[in-house]
Amino acid sequence: MEQTRQRITTYEPDNSIKKGYSSIFREIFDELKKNRWLTYQLFKRDFLTLYKQSFVGIVWVFIFPLVSVGTFVILKRSGIFTFGNINVPYPIYAMLGVAFWQLFAAGLIATSNSLVKAGSMIVKINFSKKSLVIASFGQAIVFFLIQITLFGILLIYYQLRPSIIILFLPVLVLPIIFFSLGLGFILSLLNGIFRDIGNVLSILLTFFMFLTPVLYAKPTSGMLSYLTDYNILYYLVCVPRNILFMGIMNSMSDWKGFFISVVLSFVIFTICLVIFHLTETRVAERI
Repeated sequence: MEQTRQRITTYEPDNSIKKGYSSIFREIFDELKKNRWLTYQLFKRDFLTLYKQSFVGIVWVFIFPLVSVGTFVILKRSGIFTFGNINVPYPIYAMLGVAFWQLFAAGLIATSNSLVKAGSMIVKINFSKKSLVIASFGQAIVFFLIQITLFGILLIYYQLRPSIIILFLPVLVLPIIFFSLGLGFILSLLNGIFRDIGNVLSILLTFFMFLTPVLYAKPTSGMLSYLTDYNILYYLVCVPRNILFMGIMNSMSDWKGFFISVVLSFVIFTICLVIFHLTETRVAERI
């Protein structure tokens, strides 16, 4: 009598780590490549609807840097604050700093809110959630390009010629993009669980903006000078500005800090991207 062989199937929780990190990075790359069109469509949708019902529309992109720079120009001329040794007209110096900072801040806020804003779509449709985060950061890049155009207009107005290193602007911007995106991947997950993240983030970014020499020169003494030496945002935001203006850095410590910060930005991006990839299949349960 023949015995019927039974096939036994064992189910176990999905664990991508068992596949190895090379397999994980290959999956991430394949997803990003396959979802290029979706990412672009999400970016276009968000960008077109952002100012759709706004009275002044995209002019808001110019309003924030102009108000920020204008306020500090008034404070500088009134003698209320001193901004250190700045070798270029202050409006140009501040405008470029605000452009770099807004690339980081606006990108971080947009990415951290990306999953929450798409909550209904996440529940109904199964797709790569990375597209939502990356598409939301695209808005910050567009705003950055607009503000750089405004910076160029100021250069013409003041008849200044920047260093030839300005041609390397896209390279200098990359560490900020990767650092913001990396934090954005993690904060988007946390914001889905703790909705207070969005409110706290806005307050913290305003606080760190004034701690970082975005609108003033780096202090040479005091507690703020000490904090600046360990502020990664100083090296990612302010040091590239100094390079573009002067072609060199202020000191060897800036070289060392800039190099470490660039490496850290890519490491943080990689770690956060892997964590997001391993957990995004469970995002719908929390949003």
